[in-house]
Amino acid sequence: MSWMKTYESRVTTAEEAIKAIKSGDRIFLTGNCSVPQKLLEALVARAPELENVEICHALTIGSSDYVAPEMEGHIRANALFIGPNVRQAVWEGRADFTPVLLSEFTLLFKRGILPLDVAFVHLSPPDEHGFCSYGIETGLTKTPAEAAKIIIAEINENMPRCLGDSFIHVSRLDYIVPVDYPLLELPMTKGGLSDVHVRIGEYIAELIPDGATMQMGIGAIPDAVLNFLYDKKDLGVHTELFSDSVIDLVEAGVLTNARKTLHPGKITAGFMLGTKRLYEWVHDNPLIELHRTEYVNDPFVIAQNYRQVAINSAIEVDLTGQVCADSIGPRLYSGVGGQLDFIYGASRSEGGVPIIALPATAKGGQISRIVPMLKQGAGVVTSRYHVHYVVTEYGVADLYGKTIRQRAKALINIAAPQFRDELTRAAKELNYL
Repeated sequence: MSWMKTYESRVTTAEEAIKAIKSGDRIFLTGNCSVPQKLLEALVARAPELENVEICHALTIGSSDYVAPEMEGHIRANALFIGPNVRQAVWEGRADFTPVLLSEFTLLFKRGILPLDVAFVHLSPPDEHGFCSYGIETGLTKTPAEAAKIIIAEINENMPRCLGDSFIHVSRLDYIVPVDYPLLELPMTKGGLSDVHVRIGEYIAELIPDGATMQMGIGAIPDAVLNFLYDKKDLGVHTELFSDSVIDLVEAGVLTNARKTLHPGKITAGFMLGTKRLYEWVHDNPLIELHRTEYVNDPFVIAQNYRQVAINSAIEVDLTGQVCADSIGPRLYSGVGGQLDFIYGASRSEGGVPIIALPATAKGGQISRIVPMLKQGAGVVTSRYHVHYVVTEYGVADLYGKTIRQRAKALINIAAPQFRDELTRAAKELNYL
């Protein structure tokens, strides 16, 4: 227990720990539901004393005080995925966006492309050997933390001890801030699923074979798919993230991981977005293995899974199969996330099923999301060369190996009926038909 003296010597308050931050520093902020709230609050409070501090992060849930207008000149966010809480700041030019594949997110820090002065991390209490778990956010945090000159850690009694490649010894921590507050939560779809999402979920479920390994995200479409999986056998999970939904599938005997070719018997992921129910379930659960995202999201790792299924969403899809998922025209909206990693990985998997799913319309049926051409300035996340299945509430378009003419016909067939004539005319003008 000699590590305990080291631990005790490094315990401090958030306000004292933040004094290690200097003007011009670059900070890594662990995100998702694991945002270290006390450290962030203390940094915002000290911001007027600092200049040009950069915070790098992916999705962050919770407060966005660090991107408030009064932070300008003091703290500037560099979002490597644009979440709702920083979107306005990015649009107004008060925060930056760095496009990067999720599989390469951590490597920007490891390889010194974005050198880190400080990492803010959020950990479980140490075990009897002095090892803390990164808990619910391991994948995007472990490698950047190891690359930082200084690690400042909140250690929270409520953070579960998650297994896998998810540990750091207290001797690696420069400042330790004990906290005791509930973790942030992101429940499954609020207010129930729409008929549109249910129909999309049913079509997707028909594409999923027994023994498949699933990428399981969060949102209305993944939630809808789950309702139609209870007659499947021996499903597994290899995914960048998962939510509460896996619990019911495990308890129903559907999700066994028995036929996985990589990490058989285990749910493999980088992080999780969920509720207290999930956090309690994963604590010390040997079924769960969390790993670094550069491993979990590596397409050539994903491809080793038998029948890997990838389900990802889109903002719009054009008649050649180009998928925009990160912007509305030139206006940046989110990021690539793991879409291309998993679409490509699933396409290389034996029996893999790469799926792009989206409602056929937006704005209450006023706008088609199947379009002749992407909006000017729209980002192509999944190219026409990577796309396989596109699913709407009107059916499935299998585009792989198909000509542009065949693709246009298939996509028009799954567009909303009120737009099909218009899409057909546009396709003819473009010489697609």
